[in-house]
Amino acid sequence: MELNFILHFIDSIFLQGDFFGLSGGGPLGSADPAIKGLIPSLLAMVGFAILLNLFNSAIRRKLVDQTKLKRIMKETRAWQKERMAAFRAKDQEKIAEMNKKSAYMNKMSMEMMQMNMRPMMITFIPLILIFYFVLPVLFSYTVALSPISLNIIPGNFFHLTCDASQIDGTICQQENALYFWAWYFLASIAFSGIIMKLTKTTMDIT
Repeated sequence: MELNFILHFIDSIFLQGDFFGLSGGGPLGSADPAIKGLIPSLLAMVGFAILLNLFNSAIRRKLVDQTKLKRIMKETRAWQKERMAAFRAKDQEKIAEMNKKSAYMNKMSMEMMQMNMRPMMITFIPLILIFYFVLPVLFSYTVALSPISLNIIPGNFFHLTCDASQIDGTICQQENALYFWAWYFLASIAFSGIIMKLTKTTMDIT
């Protein structure tokens, strides 16, 4: 779940403004979208979030040995927990015993990281292409309204909703309107855990 959240954050952060000059200025979207209306846009965006999460899970299930991954995670967490307990108890003999396993556990952690990164190498570029060439044509700049501002990150670098100063009648129709990609970002987070459990690609070791 944690890795999935990070990947979606990376996917989304490139869509705000003209980051590295890629988007040509302003949030991505269409002035005359193919899908019009608040409710149809919301349902379609949720559909895209579910489909892309299913795509991610399918790739992950194909490329990652889930049994081996969970075994490594369980072994690593057990070692970390036992090592921490030894430090708290100031048990030098136990600490020395745990330290002897450090090289092996570091190797296991590196292998786990490589297993988790492998699906990203396959899915990252297709997702970016979809965000830049498919979704902007289908949707307007904003597709939902939030009861409160979701711009919790300081500064003007990363906005999920329009603030009062951004209302221009074109990109932002009213305050606290969600950008279309931000709605995907939130919908994806909402459904990712459910889909990962259904496809048995969850990061949980239980």
